[in-house]
Amino acid sequence: MSVATGIGWDSHRLVEGRPFILGGVRIEHDRGPAGHSDADVLCHAVIDALLGAAGLGDIGEHFPDDDPRWKDADSLVLLRGVCSRLAADGWAVTNVDASVLLERPKLRPHRAAMREGLAGAMGIAPERINVKATTGEGMGFVGREEGVGALAVATIVRSG
Repeated sequence: MSVATGIGWDSHRLVEGRPFILGGVRIEHDRGPAGHSDADVLCHAVIDALLGAAGLGDIGEHFPDDDPRWKDADSLVLLRGVCSRLAADGWAVTNVDASVLLERPKLRPHRAAMREGLAGAMGIAPERINVKATTGEGMGFVGREEGVGALAVATIVRSG
């Protein structure tokens, strides 16, 4: 059996007039992340972690931000596509651990829904996904509430 681990990171500026979508969950907030797709930093970090583990490049290679097909794309759909690609190559996702960096909104009320959505897109049990949140303690772009970031680690296995 082969085991591989990858890491992913994403960040986006927060702007008025955009929905705040994180882990596929729409969260009420006065601003949302700016981006070509739905700018879901959690999904994007997970996608990059999975692609990295499989040696398949990064999210920008597969879903470039200058391609109109991905304008306002649902990032759970992108994640599902990446997992299908991994499965076609004989890989299975075993677990994901992610940290979201933001001051507000608070994620605790939404974490279970995020785990469920990510699990559905990846075809694994929600118990195999961990989503944590931390603040910037008033420092940097996160602390000043200028943006949101996410970091993810994913492990995949291939038998044979």
